[in-house]
Amino acid sequence: MDDIILARAVHVLAVLVWIGGVAFVTLVVMPSVRAANPPAERLAAFHRLEGRFAAQARIWVLLAGLSGFWMIYRAQMWDRFFDLRFWWMHAMVGLWAVFAAMLFVIEPLFLHRRMMTSVKPAADFARMEALHRILLGIAAVTVLGAVAGSHGF
Repeated sequence: MDDIILARAVHVLAVLVWIGGVAFVTLVVMPSVRAANPPAERLAAFHRLEGRFAAQARIWVLLAGLSGFWMIYRAQMWDRFFDLRFWWMHAMVGLWAVFAAMLFVIEPLFLHRRMMTSVKPAADFARMEALHRILLGIAAVTVLGAVAGSHGF
């Protein structure tokens, strides 16, 4: 069972840095970029800052997924996915899948090219900011549900 304890510690750390980073980007970086740059320059300014975080986010999302899968596998918790009382398990996997798809597939293959050649950078920045806020809200509900649910609530 020591491996499950280690996996849980890695999982919590990975989620902390990953979702904490999303919160920082959403609540601090994006509003700062919006305040300091004219609309047409916001997207480029954001990309200059965000590039340093994207690589780190990929690592933390990967660690969160691997450690989460390991805990489910080792503790044989597959049956929880058939019980709606464990809705937060579904939410964790769903949130992870969305971020993994964004970071490993959509952003590198499609979004980066589109954002760099955007003909409507102000609208794209506004859309990206709104998406970040929505995902942060879903992440907050998921984290609250997971912590409360895993402790018997």
